Amino acid sequence: MLNENPIPARLKAARKKAKITQKELGVKIGMEESSASGRMNHYEKGRHMPDIGTLRRMAQELNVPLNYFFCDDDLSAELACAIAKLSPEQQTKLLEDLAKQSD
Repeated sequence: MLNENPIPARLKAARKKAKITQKELGVKIGMEESSASGRMNHYEKGRHMPDIGTLRRMAQELNVPLNYFFCDDDLSAELACAIAKLSPEQQTKLLEDLAKQSD
């Protein structure tokens, strides 16, 4: 995915994992039912980019962290999702453990 905008592919992958259609996602985040499928298709094809508010609503609906959409590779995307599921205390501990390993 190097040099490409990762948002379209991440959006499509998260939507498919959630097992919802483009139209369903669009409607769930507040788009008009008549245009939801087309707008979501444009986002997934990279013809248009969602604004940050729309991207935030998509992330919430798809149960992924906002930064998931910006990951350049699948491993980073999976890590972002896994870390987001941890409690703040677990995230802090993970960060401390990683810092110890790099010393």
